[in-house]
Amino acid sequence: MNSNPLLGVIFHWLGGLASGSFYVPFRAVKRWSWETYWLVGGFFSWIIAPWVMGTLMAHDVMWVLRQTPFMTLFWCYFWGVLWGFGGLTFGLTMRYLGMSLGMAMVLGYCAAFGTLMPPIFDGIFVSSVLGTVSGRVILLGVGVCMAGIAFAGKAGRSKEGEMSPEQKKEVIKEFNLKKGVAVATFSGVMSACFSYGLRAGDPIKEIALAHGTTTLWQGLPVLVPVLLGGFTTNFIWCLILNIRNKSGHEYLAPESKEGAVPLASNYFFSALAGTTWYFQFFFYTMGETQMGKYKFSSWTLHMASIIIFSSLWGIALHEWRGASVRTKRWLFVSIAVLILSTMVVGYGNYLGTLTS
Repeated sequence: MNSNPLLGVIFHWLGGLASGSFYVPFRAVKRWSWETYWLVGGFFSWIIAPWVMGTLMAHDVMWVLRQTPFMTLFWCYFWGVLWGFGGLTFGLTMRYLGMSLGMAMVLGYCAAFGTLMPPIFDGIFVSSVLGTVSGRVILLGVGVCMAGIAFAGKAGRSKEGEMSPEQKKEVIKEFNLKKGVAVATFSGVMSACFSYGLRAGDPIKEIALAHGTTTLWQGLPVLVPVLLGGFTTNFIWCLILNIRNKSGHEYLAPESKEGAVPLASNYFFSALAGTTWYFQFFFYTMGETQMGKYKFSSWTLHMASIIIFSSLWGIALHEWRGASVRTKRWLFVSIAVLILSTMVVGYGNYLGTLTS
């Protein structure tokens, strides 16, 4: 199948919409600890959804994974485990910084490490990126993306200086800038490992194609071992928190100290959040197939689109209430620059199709 960068950009935007929106259903969960609803959502995003969607869209997923060399599965799982540390601290970042500022900081690190390290590891950075016009345009797009992320951070810092502690707590109940920055830094670097896990799974895609899976769905079997690694990390940590905080009973308890617990509603919204999260990489794997030899740029497109949609959600949820016009202007500039970055990267990929 020939690559189609425009279609790839659309898929990445859909993935960004899913990722930028997934935390919203968690806000409807009542009287559950973070570790409880995070783990319930994780079962759907990291275990159930990958197998269900992989089985529906790809052919013979179980046999494809059985025929995959052990070391390929190991590296997919290994990078998934490391990514898991980024994933669980990503949730903490949302708690401490909110959706707009939290995602901007995490994804700034994630965009840089996840986009540029794979071609460097593969030894093709100089020849395929610096050595071609299309590669240099894509690199420019990465730079524009980083500028947009910096503007988003500027907006967040400006808001930080304008709002009183009471205002911050009203919008983000557990707002803590110092904790949030530290967690966001760690989360962003570790979250980039997902990009490495997907790259390690390239042999799985070849086996999937040999089993009759279409090019568009070839990446779905790769998500199974990578997300299993992420689930492992998050499961262990949430279990530790359940024991430490004595919150393990919440999965079945109909009552809490605050009153009745809406168990059915909590499970529904946690499942919705987890499934929505999965779809970011469902669409990501589809978009990656359209990027040709410059598929490494997919990560930048993904990160930029996530920040765009999470910023819009932050506005809709009044996280920027009380901020000045100047601060909001910085936010809108960041969104505009990030949209521009997706256009530059998409154009770079288009140039690549003309010379390939």
